Amino acid sequence: MRTARGGALAGYAALVTGGGTGIGKACAARLAADGAVVTICGRTEKRLVAAAEEIGKSAADGGSVRYVVADVTSEEDVRAAVAAAAEPTGGLDACVANAGGDAEYTQPLHLQDVGIYSSVLELNVVGTLLSIKHTLPLLVASGHGSFVGMSSIAGHQTHPYFGAYTAGKAGVEALIRNAADEYGPTQTRFNAVRPGFITTEIMEQVPRDSPVYASYLDQTPMRDVGAPEDVANLVRFLIGPESRWITGQAINVDGGNGLRGGPDFSSWIKGNPDQDTILARKPLES
Repeated sequence: MRTARGGALAGYAALVTGGGTGIGKACAARLAADGAVVTICGRTEKRLVAAAEEIGKSAADGGSVRYVVADVTSEEDVRAAVAAAAEPTGGLDACVANAGGDAEYTQPLHLQDVGIYSSVLELNVVGTLLSIKHTLPLLVASGHGSFVGMSSIAGHQTHPYFGAYTAGKAGVEALIRNAADEYGPTQTRFNAVRPGFITTEIMEQVPRDSPVYASYLDQTPMRDVGAPEDVANLVRFLIGPESRWITGQAINVDGGNGLRGGPDFSSWIKGNPDQDTILARKPLES
C-alpha cells in the first residue's frame, strides 16, 4: 500500500479531470507540489500542454504531471484516462472529478432549452458517475482511496436562472453521498467541495463593475472573492491521510456565502425580458 510520508503525497497517483484550467489546474499543481504523480485530463490538448508545463515547474518531492485528452462524458475516454493515470505507479490513490460546468445559458426554467439542459446534466452528473465507476477498483485496491467531486454553492442554495447547473451540482452531491455509503467498508472516501465565487477564467465573464458582481460581494460575509488555490488547499486535505475519517461530506469554500444567498443573475437573462415574461405571466415575445 502506498502511503504519504511526512504529510506529503510522495508515492500517491492522482487523476484530475478538467485539469487544464482554473480550479482543476490549481488542484493538480497543489498535489504535484506535495509529491503526487498527477495526471490531468480535458478536451482541449493545447490547454493541457500549457497546464502541464506550468504545473511541472512547481512539482517537488517526486511529484510530476502528465496529461491525456479525454471527454468525461465518454466512457471510453474515461476508461483510457484512468488507465493512463495508473501507469506511473501501478495504481491510483485519488481522483478529483473537477470537469463540469454550465452552458452559459441564463434563462428561467420555463424557457429552458431541453437539449442544453440535458447536456449540462450529462457533463456534471454522468461525467462524475463515469469517473467514480472507472477509478473505484483502483481506489479500493489502494486501501486509502479518496474521491473528491466538484460541486458548487449552487448545488445546495438557489441560483435563479442557472438552469441545469444547480440540478447538476446537486446531483454530484447525491452521487458523493451514496458512494460514501456504498463503499465505506473498503475505506475508500468520497467527499464534495462547494466553491463560491472563484477567480477562474469562467468567472472573468462577470464584470467587476456589474450588479451581478456586487450581489456576490453583498452575499459574502468576507466581502471578497476566492482564488483557485483556496479550493486546491481543501482538495489536498481531502486527498491526504489527514482526512482519513471524513467521508460523505460537501464542504463550502466560499467566504461565508452559503450563510446568505446566491447572486442575482437576472440581468443576464437572454433577450432581457420584462418581469411578466420572467415569471411566465405572458409568453416570450419573438
